Amino acid sequence: MTTSSYALDIQGHRGARGLAPENTLPAFARALALGVSTLELDCAITRDGVVVVSHDPALNPDITRGPDGKWLQKTGPAIRSLTYQELQRYDVGRLNPLNAYAKRWPEQKPADGTRIPRLADLFALVRKSGNETVRFNIETKISPLAPGETTTPEVFARELVAVVRKAGMAGRTAIQSFDWRTLQIVQKEAPEIPTVYLTVEKGFMDSIQADKASSPWTAGFHVSRYNGSIPRMVKSAGGAVWSPYYAETTREQVKEAQSLGLKVVVWTVNDPADMRRMIEWGMDGVISDRPDLLRKVAGEMDVTLPRPTPVTP
Repeated sequence: MTTSSYALDIQGHRGARGLAPENTLPAFARALALGVSTLELDCAITRDGVVVVSHDPALNPDITRGPDGKWLQKTGPAIRSLTYQELQRYDVGRLNPLNAYAKRWPEQKPADGTRIPRLADLFALVRKSGNETVRFNIETKISPLAPGETTTPEVFARELVAVVRKAGMAGRTAIQSFDWRTLQIVQKEAPEIPTVYLTVEKGFMDSIQADKASSPWTAGFHVSRYNGSIPRMVKSAGGAVWSPYYAETTREQVKEAQSLGLKVVVWTVNDPADMRRMIEWGMDGVISDRPDLLRKVAGEMDVTLPRPTPVTP
């Protein structure tokens, strides 16, 4: 596919994790300065009900220094156990060089002193940039296998929707999750916000669990009732977007999903050859830690690119 009419959704994963500290205002500012159509991010909720931007339900020693300036030696407190003010004592502006995680992101530039932001802070940053079109793909980081780590699906979905609506961003937001319970609540209580159904069937995580009678992740839906078709299951669940792991997605599945009226947005694609293949397949969107590389590949394939909007975090 090499036509400039092709509107690829270029999504910066956790802002731009490959270039700046993940899920921070510097990462989102970097993505905006590069030019993305969507900022992809994750959320958690503090003890006092503040929706913050974090991939992990507890403080991650790969990226977190404590109030004493030292790296956490193990997983820190759960975000739900801390107030927002207590959370601000932790620095997430640099990768821990002693941990293997840091080796995955050699191009990431540190931003010492960076704190976990509120979702409201991200919305304010985007308003400051003047970008009136960039969208937000917000994941509820919640697991049916660890109910004690976060608040309930109902509270999580409602608190998130409330912040989105208060900012006037419902028309520019989609809510995604592997835990489809939150998506079902969003569909009932905020039908103006599209839902994105994340799936994966790999060793590190299997949300579909096709070899079992049911899956705790899929809110009572199971692929066996749809002749093995995940796109049909997502459509039946009420999703607007199917978001599978790119490496296990086939061209046939993409065509099937799009024929059902679903958009397909794959995660997380960082190799230029994989990016090119996803674009050739006619993917609706690609999530990447390296939106700079994704823009380069897309531009070479004559895809129309989103406008950069530089902003200081």
